[in-house]
Amino acid sequence: MSENKTQPEKLSVETFLASIEPEAKREEARQLDALFRKVTGFEPVMWGSSMVGYGRYHYRYESGREGSSLATGFSPRKAQHSIYIMPGYAEFGDILDRLGKHKKGQACLNVKRLADIDMDVLGELIAAGLKDLDAQWTVHPA
Repeated sequence: MSENKTQPEKLSVETFLASIEPEAKREEARQLDALFRKVTGFEPVMWGSSMVGYGRYHYRYESGREGSSLATGFSPRKAQHSIYIMPGYAEFGDILDRLGKHKKGQACLNVKRLADIDMDVLGELIAAGLKDLDAQWTVHPA
């Protein structure tokens, strides 16, 4: 079986966050980092070259495929911030309704500017996602 393409790296989260341009995006990434640290209680780890992850879990599907992934995190992409809740957002419609302006994928939430969302509600979503994930697969600090 093939491994996930995105793996934890020994890159410095602080160095990565300091390299984000423009400055407004960098400051928002630092706000997200502070929120994720507060909500999860986990220290961040770089996953690949652009994903900041908090916690880790190991999964094994009925098909036999297994691997490890970040439990939650974000990536400050050029057009928007991608926020990851594993294994997805399906059960959180009531929270998403209160979040503010966003677009969602299967396990990724896209936000153009943090000013467009309620950060307290995002914290609630992160916590709910971790609780849901931990009920399925045990979440570890890193």
